[in-house]
Amino acid sequence: MIWTIIGSLAAILTMFGFVPQIIKMICTKHVKDVSLGTIIQFTIGVSLWTLYGLHLRDWIIVAANAVNLSTQIIALSLYTHYLRRDKMISLEKVSDKL
Repeated sequence: MIWTIIGSLAAILTMFGFVPQIIKMICTKHVKDVSLGTIIQFTIGVSLWTLYGLHLRDWIIVAANAVNLSTQIIALSLYTHYLRRDKMISLEKVSDKL
């Protein structure tokens, strides 16, 4: 029973571990302090966990990592959106100076 609780708590914390970073990206509207490498590494990791869960037909592993994967996709989407926007703003500032 205690191990089920520990496992469930670990899954919940891991599933929503990137939510604070996503909230920060949305609130600040920039990603200068966010590591793209971390997002990519975590995305690959949870993708592999999802595949592993599918192979084992362990739907707890699949569900937990599918939720986690969706938060990683959101983080990656926000990262690319704000990075692209920041580059456009920088180019506009340079062209205004010319």
